[in-house]
Amino acid sequence: MLINLHDSISFASKLTPKRISNAWKIWRSYKRSINSKESTISGLPISLAIEPTTACNLRCPECPSGLKSFTRPTGKLSTKLFEKIMNDVSDHLLYLTFYFQGEPYLNPQFLDMVAIASSHNIYTTTSTNAHFLDDANSKKTVQSGLDRLIISIDGASQETYESYRKEGDLSKVLAGTKNILKWRKKLKSKSPKIMWQFLVVKPNEHEIPKIKRLAKEYGVDKMAFKTAQIYDYANGSDLMPTIDKYSRYKENGAGTYSIKNKLENKCWKMWQSCVITWDGQVIPCCFDKDATHSMGNVIEDSFKEIWNSKPYEKFRNALLNSRSEIEICKNCTEGLTVWA
Repeated sequence: MLINLHDSISFASKLTPKRISNAWKIWRSYKRSINSKESTISGLPISLAIEPTTACNLRCPECPSGLKSFTRPTGKLSTKLFEKIMNDVSDHLLYLTFYFQGEPYLNPQFLDMVAIASSHNIYTTTSTNAHFLDDANSKKTVQSGLDRLIISIDGASQETYESYRKEGDLSKVLAGTKNILKWRKKLKSKSPKIMWQFLVVKPNEHEIPKIKRLAKEYGVDKMAFKTAQIYDYANGSDLMPTIDKYSRYKENGAGTYSIKNKLENKCWKMWQSCVITWDGQVIPCCFDKDATHSMGNVIEDSFKEIWNSKPYEKFRNALLNSRSEIEICKNCTEGLTVWA
């Protein structure tokens, strides 16, 4: 969701005839694939998520980075590899998310890569825990051309915040927000737009009214409430909120739960986007956190070759015919974000 009129104008400014034509090709091939139950792909992704690093300074209980539970290699994206990716995708790409797992600001070259993407006139966004938004980083963030900065703020008091954001410091999040807004004003820039994102879990749901008031006080551009993914949800969890609209799961009775998503045999994301890990693996979406469905590696092959490859075609066909049997799809709740 775009934040406001300026954000919409900023996004629209990235449109080119080639990007519009590509988006139309992707949409048509998606609709044809749904109708025929057979994957066809025409065009290249409209959006992309790239992982700056798997490292994180926090220890959140439902996050593979925080739990250090990856089986895939950990590390950070190099500027050289990022430039190779940009050479492959920049002509057709509209939207680039600098986030998958980990804290982006722990990659020292992160903001340099944002500046490179911005020079290609691509809409850029990232998500951060805001512990590294000191004065220098905040100034460089504004100068990088980043269009949107999502700041995770899962509590309006330190006690509540650290109940999920283990080892986190709310005062750093608030100070970082102030720093970004200060430099945006000093540099007379309208970007990045600042979105506070509140992951709603049972321990923090009582602070929803308070965080709304705090967002107005600080002058952020948007306040969003995100539903939490629970890995072991079948028998419930202490993290599941009691407010139904903020929960991805429904109670079935006898203490068991199931996902609200009907898991229909279609997924727009499989046609219009994908994820590239720090070490170049191309994976279908952000629910494949351990890269179990790697379609190829951009270090070895061009992105276009991977996007149109037999493994990708096979995966899309499986989704069109039996999505509920794909492991990474079983806990997918794409779209269950509640906007304030």
